[in-house]
Amino acid sequence: MWTMALDRLLQHLIREGEMQVRFPDGTTRRYGDVSKGESIAINLRDESLPKRIVLSPDMAVGEGYMDGDLTIEGDDLHGFLGLAIRNVAAQGQPWFRRPLEGIRHLWRRWEQFNPTTRSRANVAHHYDLSGELYDLFLDSDRQYSCAYFARPDMTLDEAQEAKKEHIARKLLIEPGMRVLDIGCGWGGMALTLARDYDADVLGVTLSKEQHGVATKRAEAAGLSDRLRFELMDYRKVRGTFDRIVSVGMFEHVGVPHYREYFRTLRKQLTPEGIALVHTIGRGHPPGSTSPWINKYIFPGGYCPSLSEATAAIELEDLITTDIEVWRLHYAQTLRKWYDRFVANIEKAEALYDARFCRMWRYYMVASELTFRFNKQVVFQMQLSPVQDAVPLTRDYLYPAARDQVPHAAQ
Repeated sequence: MWTMALDRLLQHLIREGEMQVRFPDGTTRRYGDVSKGESIAINLRDESLPKRIVLSPDMAVGEGYMDGDLTIEGDDLHGFLGLAIRNVAAQGQPWFRRPLEGIRHLWRRWEQFNPTTRSRANVAHHYDLSGELYDLFLDSDRQYSCAYFARPDMTLDEAQEAKKEHIARKLLIEPGMRVLDIGCGWGGMALTLARDYDADVLGVTLSKEQHGVATKRAEAAGLSDRLRFELMDYRKVRGTFDRIVSVGMFEHVGVPHYREYFRTLRKQLTPEGIALVHTIGRGHPPGSTSPWINKYIFPGGYCPSLSEATAAIELEDLITTDIEVWRLHYAQTLRKWYDRFVANIEKAEALYDARFCRMWRYYMVASELTFRFNKQVVFQMQLSPVQDAVPLTRDYLYPAARDQVPHAAQ
């Protein structure tokens, strides 16, 4: 029964490219059209996989790969997930899976209910892993968010520096300004704003690992007089700030808390302050998080549609002064992370084990290809309580390009 159901599911989904599937009973079937793409062969080694894939494809395929119960010829993870994600994006779910997807959507409010205690546990699940793990694939500044490839030939380190510079320009930082960095990570953005822009910065995080590293970095840089890090929830911060920056943290807020998040930003901003929220988002209507991602990678996480975020902003007395959409920058970032991780795979296995490494590779590849093929993007939302907090054009973000424009054209 379940083999037949999976057969119908694959007949519906796989149209571009070919997928050869060897089922647990030893039979092999082909799906799709090889003339429209590559051919990928997989082997389902566990009898429970057909049922599990029909009921929850994301969870079953991810767990199957982690556990070695789903193997790919040549271990071509990019080829397999690229074929699968492209076809899912093009065809959508068949009718018999839509009720299950509807239940997932209804369940998401509970999954994303993130009061302080639950937020702390969710953060620890991912960000309190060994710091040595992140050293294996991140840049020297440990920027664990989308880089900005202002030029296609940029190295990862150069693109991460370009990201921080771009954000600093949007914040219009002036010396002595008080800046709050919500979800400060290992401190790279806060360090940049304090060191290069003479700002007085407070960074907050719920990760003990990140807080310890960030504090040591501030001390080593001799910036403790104007840069400090606190292990606390952003909702507990007191005082007001000229600028607020939040990079890669909004994904962990959860839809039930969006108004609370933007209400907190509004209270923490000075009357003419500026906030910059940088988040992964979806270029299609509201949905739900992959159950595999929710269980193994980012519990409680969710990438918002723009409509969900702006609906909350509009109700909290904030003006959206700019929205910028980055499309393939994160795909390039993730590919560079993946290549670095694979180059250090033996060190990663020594830290954890082979199953963890398969999980991490699956996470990186699935994320990269979702950006490439399934309308996932990055939103940068610039916000203020007032209309005229920022210049009326974007020229201030690109001074080099502006200076090259002939005077008559200006």
